[in-house]
Amino acid sequence: MSLQILVTDDDLKIQRLIKDCLELQGYSVMLADDGEEALYLAQKYHPHLLISDIKMPHKDGFHLVRELRQIPQFRLLPVVLLTNQDNTEAKISGYQAGCDVYLPKPFQPMELTAIVRHLLERSQVINAERLFPETENYHNSNNTYHDDSSFSKESLTNREKEVLYFVIKGYSNLKIAESLYLSPKTIEKYVANLLKKTDSHNRTELVSFAFKNNLVEEQK
Repeated sequence: MSLQILVTDDDLKIQRLIKDCLELQGYSVMLADDGEEALYLAQKYHPHLLISDIKMPHKDGFHLVRELRQIPQFRLLPVVLLTNQDNTEAKISGYQAGCDVYLPKPFQPMELTAIVRHLLERSQVINAERLFPETENYHNSNNTYHDDSSFSKESLTNREKEVLYFVIKGYSNLKIAESLYLSPKTIEKYVANLLKKTDSHNRTELVSFAFKNNLVEEQK
C-alpha cells in the first residue's frame, strides 16, 4: 500500500517533475493546481504528506497550510513548501504558517526525495508512539485475548493487519518496513504488539494463530 502525497503547484512542469520523481520511489501522488483544490483533496483523501508551492491563485501556500493546521487530523501532517522566494522573511512566514521544510526553487529532485522520505519516516514513528501506549495495555488488562473464540479481525488495526499479512508471507522486519514505507523500528513495535494481542511467543505461533482465527486476507 503506497503512501499518498499531495502536490499543489500552478506550474504543470513542476507538478510533472515532482510526480515522476516520487512515483519512481513508489509513492502515490495526487496533483492540485491551487490551494483551494489542494484543501479539498486533502480533506477527501487524507494524504500522508503535502508538497505545496507558495505563490498560487485562489489560495496561496501560506493560507493553505494555516487552514490545514486548524483541522485536527492535519496538525501533524508533514508539509514541504516550495517557492522562488528564497529570503529570510519568506522562510520565517513559511515556518510560522506551519511547514516542516522550506525548499527554494530550483531544487534537486534527489534532495526533495530525501526530505520526503525523512518526513514520512518521522511521521510514522510519531504515529506509532502515539498508538502503542494506548494499545500496550491489551495484554495486561482484563480484556486480553487468551480466548481464541473472542478474537476477530476487528481486534486489529488496519496497519496491524497489513503487518500481519507480510509476517504470514515470511517477510523480515526490514522487508516489511520497505514494503510499507515505515522504519524497521516501527515494524518491530507492530510485530511486538501483534504478539501481545494474540498471546503468541514468536512468529510461528502468531502465524498459527492467524490461520486458526481466519485472520489471513489478501492485501490490495
